[in-house]
Amino acid sequence: MPASALPRIVSLVPSATEALALVGGLSQLVGRCHECDFPPGLGHVPVLTVPRVLGRTPAQIDASVSRSIAEAGSLCSLDAERLASLKPDVILTQTLCGVCSIDLASVERAVRDSCPDATILTLNPSGIEDVLDDVARIARAAGLEDEGARAVVSLRERLFAASEFVNPYDDGPCVGFLEWTDPLFGAGHWTVQMIERAGGRHPLNPTRPDPGAGAASGPQVAQRLAGKSRRLTPDELVASAPEWLVIAPCGVSLAGALTHARALAGLPWWGALPAVKSGRVAVVDGNQMFNRPGPRLVDAFEWLVGWLNNRPGLVPPGFPWAVLA
Repeated sequence: MPASALPRIVSLVPSATEALALVGGLSQLVGRCHECDFPPGLGHVPVLTVPRVLGRTPAQIDASVSRSIAEAGSLCSLDAERLASLKPDVILTQTLCGVCSIDLASVERAVRDSCPDATILTLNPSGIEDVLDDVARIARAAGLEDEGARAVVSLRERLFAASEFVNPYDDGPCVGFLEWTDPLFGAGHWTVQMIERAGGRHPLNPTRPDPGAGAASGPQVAQRLAGKSRRLTPDELVASAPEWLVIAPCGVSLAGALTHARALAGLPWWGALPAVKSGRVAVVDGNQMFNRPGPRLVDAFEWLVGWLNNRPGLVPPGFPWAVLA
């Protein structure tokens, strides 16, 4: 298809922007949200959203999130006038999380008023397979279906290759995973799938088979899904006795995540965690890895398998993580 015939695309979801880049569609990107920061080199693409969340500490940010949703129904504002000027054919958005990106109602209202001919592609992944399906859906919407099929095959091959290093006959260690630190939020959705497939257990929010999925093993493993991230009490986390602990606050860089993790280390219950006693606490850049349901979840899975199974060669070069000293 000639480049001039390919659709003009606005992405309001960072993971969708990454998927579009993976299938070779960045030249079609005419607008983005303020969080679309990967791959590098997007500075020339107009930004259409402005965040309403303020605060420096995890507790302040959490309070600001709650206040913004209560008062405005969204954490972002969308520049509808600029959106209309870009004349998009396709707009990529999501309904998975009211905290991560602008809400669907705001997008639909802006499209109705400013660019009614645009198609809205809404993403709502809850598991790894959903994420791969979304890569294919985005590629199809961009007129790059063949490129999407090749990308999905490559991602699946990497997932399967990493899984070969996991012992299927071992119940594995208990793994804790924090997506926020004040208040505590434990992992959900695809992250729990990844923990279990990497050989760990996540008792605070385990995957469960869909009705009719049988044992949900072998080819049916994709039918085992976890609920969304949930708030935890310190007592719950301590009682779960995690032998390994990952701290990857949503939307926070590695430097910020280390700051948040060190604040936890000063709390009285922290030393009761088995992972702390054994020095098995990892801090990960949550802005780039795990929290975004995009192609780099495969990098995160390779890291997780490598870390939990003592296979350092599996860890992707430059993966943004550190052991909490």
